[in-house]
Amino acid sequence: MMKSLYTAATGMQAHQTVVDTTANNLANVDTTGFKRSQVEFQDLLYQTVRAAGTQGATGAQVPTGIQIGSGVRTSGISKIFTQGDMQNTGNEFDISINGQGFFQVLLPNGDFRYTRDGSFREDSTGQLVTADGYLLQPPVQLPPDTLSVTIGNDGTVSVISAGAPTTATTVGAISLSRFVNPSGLSSEGRNLFAESTASGAPLQGIPGSNGLGSLQQGFQERSNVQVVTELIRLITAQRAFDASQRAVLTSDEMLQTTNGMIR
Repeated sequence: MMKSLYTAATGMQAHQTVVDTTANNLANVDTTGFKRSQVEFQDLLYQTVRAAGTQGATGAQVPTGIQIGSGVRTSGISKIFTQGDMQNTGNEFDISINGQGFFQVLLPNGDFRYTRDGSFREDSTGQLVTADGYLLQPPVQLPPDTLSVTIGNDGTVSVISAGAPTTATTVGAISLSRFVNPSGLSSEGRNLFAESTASGAPLQGIPGSNGLGSLQQGFQERSNVQVVTELIRLITAQRAFDASQRAVLTSDEMLQTTNGMIR
């Protein structure tokens, strides 16, 4: 009976993780470029009382064994990189990725990070940066007399300037990075991901080629969190948590009954 207490407790812990993860998904339902997380489980070790295929008391081979499980554990929490809906903002510095890939940005310490958030801005020097001021890589430098900016599906950045109001001039190009295993990226908050051993090295290329998505100027990619799905998952996790809690209470009542018999 004591085994059932610990087994049921693992179920409570596992479904508490689901509730925590679902709460984070719902909290980021309006976060640009956010990708929802999904909890994955594994069953724990089994106590084998009798192995399948052994001989019974009569000498015949028993078709099934007797194994008692030890509960469940969280095996991982994966990021699901499905495409989010596109929202038309009309802002010339908002860029969405239609397909696979990440923007690469440079931190002040020289490290690279990766993001799906294409809400860029122009800093005081004319370079495109994130909301936190991190430089887009490779850098895109806009002339100080820029009147309008056009970003092509392939990442080509062209401007109309006061010095040449009738001619579009190419001033740079935006490239994308992709990973063999994007779920292996390390989430760091601020809409940033860091490369890890599990994700593999970034593969850079031109948008729209080699499996990379194309760019869309004037759009933002919304979170891929589906509120209804998350609420259903939340209700399911709550019911499973309640069931595991009930198993703990039942085991406790059985222990109390046993102790009463001893007295």
